[in-house]
Amino acid sequence: MRKIPAIFVFVIFILFGAALLAKLFYLQVMKGEYYGALALGQQIPVQEGNTKRGDIFFSDGATLLAKTKVKPIVYIFPNKISTENQEAVTRELSQILGESLATTTAELAVGATIKKDLTEEQFKELKQRNLKGIYVDEELVRVYPQKKFAGHLVGFVNSAGQGQYGVEGFYDSVLKGEQVLKGNSSVFSILASAFKEPPSNESVSKSGKGIQLTIDYNIQYEAEKLLEQAAHDWQMDSGQIIVQEPSTGKILAMAVWPDFDPNLYASEEQVSSFTNPALQALFEPGSVFKPITMAAGLEENLVAPETRFTDTGEVNVGGPSIYNFAKKAWGEQSMVGVLENSINTGMVFVEQKLGKNLFLKYAQSFGLFKKTEVDLAGEIYSANETLKKGYPRDFAVASFGQGIQITSLQLLKAISAIANKGLMMRPYIAQAKDPTLEGQVISENTAAQLSAMMVSVVENGGGRRAKVPGYLVAGKTGTAQIPKPTGGYYEDRTIQSFIGFAPANQPRFIILVRLDNPKQSDAASSCAAPIFGQLAKYIIDLWQVPPTQ
Repeated sequence: MRKIPAIFVFVIFILFGAALLAKLFYLQVMKGEYYGALALGQQIPVQEGNTKRGDIFFSDGATLLAKTKVKPIVYIFPNKISTENQEAVTRELSQILGESLATTTAELAVGATIKKDLTEEQFKELKQRNLKGIYVDEELVRVYPQKKFAGHLVGFVNSAGQGQYGVEGFYDSVLKGEQVLKGNSSVFSILASAFKEPPSNESVSKSGKGIQLTIDYNIQYEAEKLLEQAAHDWQMDSGQIIVQEPSTGKILAMAVWPDFDPNLYASEEQVSSFTNPALQALFEPGSVFKPITMAAGLEENLVAPETRFTDTGEVNVGGPSIYNFAKKAWGEQSMVGVLENSINTGMVFVEQKLGKNLFLKYAQSFGLFKKTEVDLAGEIYSANETLKKGYPRDFAVASFGQGIQITSLQLLKAISAIANKGLMMRPYIAQAKDPTLEGQVISENTAAQLSAMMVSVVENGGGRRAKVPGYLVAGKTGTAQIPKPTGGYYEDRTIQSFIGFAPANQPRFIILVRLDNPKQSDAASSCAAPIFGQLAKYIIDLWQVPPTQ
């Protein structure tokens, strides 16, 4: 290989150094004011950058949840305005901005300020006047037309232009677009580019892609309205409603209360305000878990709907005795009666027939020890290692949803498999995704048996207030104790929930209603079940679903 003469390398470095010095002089002296304005503009919290972020739509493809718009902006540099011109500039600026002379004078006296609320006419006039020390430009900003509506679902774009939480976080790379550099990085191209006007000639902006969600605007609106009413009626700490299509995994609504406005994320004091508890917070589900334990017993042919057992009101498997709700004894019951009356000791009866290994096998199969893989940012899960290493009593209480930690979305996914003939679908929120079948967790026959038992819960048991006239509804109530951080459970705090699907013979939707610590309710049958009934009827009417009875 032929060596490059030393003199040639020396000349290249001399030329390169000269180019850089020339460039620095050009940027700092000749264009210093312009780039000073740009530098100041980069400090604006809501600025997106040079690429247009893709819009986010509801399922109709027309109603916007998030969009990017161009916003005029003016940078004011008082130190660039000479003393003799200050009065004239102040007067002109005051007229254009529609402010009093006193206000504009005060703004100029403060120092470099930024005004972002320009109209298009003000922007054009300022640009045309070209006042000394006044610089105008445009920026891309992210706005959320629905404000608080579906805020936890969409997330927001932070001051660095990065999507955070929800759809914005998960699909950030798709939505934000990219800057593609032109040319190459050879020394000659670097020397040549040093004399060009930056930055527009060195890159090409590619706008981000829009995303159409599976979220139905009408169902989301109704769910949020019901949650807000529940907060008023039942004085709860927080709440969630999730609606999904069991046959595909398509999420139709995901409502969270309390809510927040993504447009005003910077004013929120607690970071926890942004997290979506449906997939970013663990809880012990309580009795809404019982269908999963029963599914395992039915699938293994260890129990049948008509299997009998005698309830004495308590059971002891080591450690403190296990009781039913309100310490009630139900006497002789079938497995249908166990679900209808939500009998804890009956679920222990099923779990003891299963044993530790089978119980864990089905908990694993139903996806309770892993993420749902939903396309939303920040999902968490628990491997429940403490339970796996636990004693017989730990598995006994886990049979009715105590001592096992899951997310609301994990629970919804698991019960959806029962509604969907035993087939488990992955939940998703972007319309462009294809439904993903993750496997058959129970047989179609077991799913049918269990669905019929859950219909009986609504027709004859604790879920009566979830009924929708003319339709068969399958469901289960749950009133779960809330564990203390230091161990044990609060005596006066519960999570009250209802999960169900309709029409039960051919489910079109599944709904989870969860109310955290409702202070004006003692049981889910009083608060969560009727909310389910109202929303189910709304969806049935909206879709004009034919009656089943």
